[in-house]
Amino acid sequence: MSVSSDQVARIFREMADFLSLKGENPFRVRAYEKAADALEHLPGDLKELYEQGKLKGVPGLGKGMLEKIGTILSTGKLPAYEELKREFPEGVRELLSIPDIGPKTVKLVYEKIGVKNVQELEAAARSHKLRNLPGMGPKTEENILRGIRLYRMSRNRVLLGKALPLVEQILRELREKASSWIEMISPAGSLRRGKETIGDIDILVSSTNSRPVMDAFTHLSPVEDVLARGETKSSILTQSGLQIDLRVVPPESFGAALQYFTGSKAHNIALRERAIKKNLKINEYGVFAENGKRIGGRTEEEVYACLDLPLIPPELREDRGEIEAAEKGRLPLLLKEEDIKGDLHIHSTASDGTSSIEELVEKAKERGYEYIAITDHSVSLRVGRGLSGEDLLAQIRKIRKMNSRLEGFRILAGSEVDIRKDGTLDYPDEILKELDIVVISLHSGFRQDKKTITARVIKAMQNPFVRVFAHPTGRLLGEREPYSIDLDKILEVAREKNIWLEINAQPERLDLNDIWVMEAKKRGVRLVINTDAHNKDGLDLMSFGVITARRGWLEAKDVINTLPLKELLKLLKKDLISGE
Repeated sequence: MSVSSDQVARIFREMADFLSLKGENPFRVRAYEKAADALEHLPGDLKELYEQGKLKGVPGLGKGMLEKIGTILSTGKLPAYEELKREFPEGVRELLSIPDIGPKTVKLVYEKIGVKNVQELEAAARSHKLRNLPGMGPKTEENILRGIRLYRMSRNRVLLGKALPLVEQILRELREKASSWIEMISPAGSLRRGKETIGDIDILVSSTNSRPVMDAFTHLSPVEDVLARGETKSSILTQSGLQIDLRVVPPESFGAALQYFTGSKAHNIALRERAIKKNLKINEYGVFAENGKRIGGRTEEEVYACLDLPLIPPELREDRGEIEAAEKGRLPLLLKEEDIKGDLHIHSTASDGTSSIEELVEKAKERGYEYIAITDHSVSLRVGRGLSGEDLLAQIRKIRKMNSRLEGFRILAGSEVDIRKDGTLDYPDEILKELDIVVISLHSGFRQDKKTITARVIKAMQNPFVRVFAHPTGRLLGEREPYSIDLDKILEVAREKNIWLEINAQPERLDLNDIWVMEAKKRGVRLVINTDAHNKDGLDLMSFGVITARRGWLEAKDVINTLPLKELLKLLKKDLISGE
């Protein structure tokens, strides 16, 4: 049987959960989590990589994990995993998916009051049966109920970062297997618009012969089950649990169908209203005159041209003024990934990263970058193995020495400096002034009230050495809600102090979101798109930050790291030759 790296990663993550529920050694638990992380970022076919010995040396995949991967690849099962599954009811395992509920809490409610699923946990919290358990109280019950709400909201949606690579794989396979019958092919829906989470996944194909296209689609490598098979529409369930629908339309309707199924609903309604005023009818089949004659629909450009509009990029189709801007010739020239010249928030092995500075530089060069900033965690973040002041100074010296040997590329010595609960920073100014770039962020005190958190961040932003405020709301999509922060005030201070706000490209963050990105642009606040990479492959996540920027109407001029190296250094007020 075919087993994907995502499937094995899921087994390892559940193993980590099971072992946590049993109270096993945390290092053993972490080993499974690291292995899952490695597998989720693995390029290529798992079986081929395993058989060719290319998994050896991959961080997180030691001898023991490789043996387990071999067992799964050869038998489709892992005996230790099957045994652990029998120890806990399915509903108990589901409880681990609820934000802010860890293995200790799950084990406690299961053993003490017999909670076996989400419904029973919710009932216990609402009837106040949890507050008398050890270490719990009314606040805990409140947090658990909030976590259950968040879990239910996110359960039927998937992160863009998970959906997009899978859809790209499917598009590649379809082009290979049915190239003779496919004229045009494109994803549609919210995925094409670049929304941060995706519900339905739609793919559109133009063809005059749908049968071989449907044959190829229903036999793709990621297919777990075929849910429906028809002449013009088929649905599959992938091995990762996602449903994907394929629609086949005639070539003369492809543009109209692509526009229609891309949406958004609000954008489409506005277009239909515009069509009616012009005595036209627009739908998924084409654009039609009063007499029923088709006047457009083969391409999206045709559809918009029939309405006297230029093509509106998919990311803008949210009815946020894009039609009015198109009418006036004021659509932004949206940022492209190739505009990005560097990445200013990256972690190395010095803190909690798994790639060396040398490996990160090599990867950045492959991407055509002119610079990167190494911004390892500061001393207070123990879970992130934060650097002491002495270690940071040593790293700065190392980076300066590396720069002396580099041509046409620059490593900026930086740090992701924690904002303490009182608003002070994790390093004194004597150390901060030695850095090329200071990135500040919150990693604690998330449950402080809005006034406190906002004042705390603003105090940190007063420091003259601060340049970037990273992942400004602290959210983790589907896992953690944003902390309470007054972004209106933060934007005011950012503009006043010339501090750049980050669009964090990690798919589970995408923080700032597109709405606040638009607002920042309106207020003249500069933005920087960073990957927050913890390994060299993490640099490839830049595309997700760019998508968010495009949804926020950003052009290259709005984004700091589109600047060439010389201009960036000038902006940072650093001497180009000495770096001091």
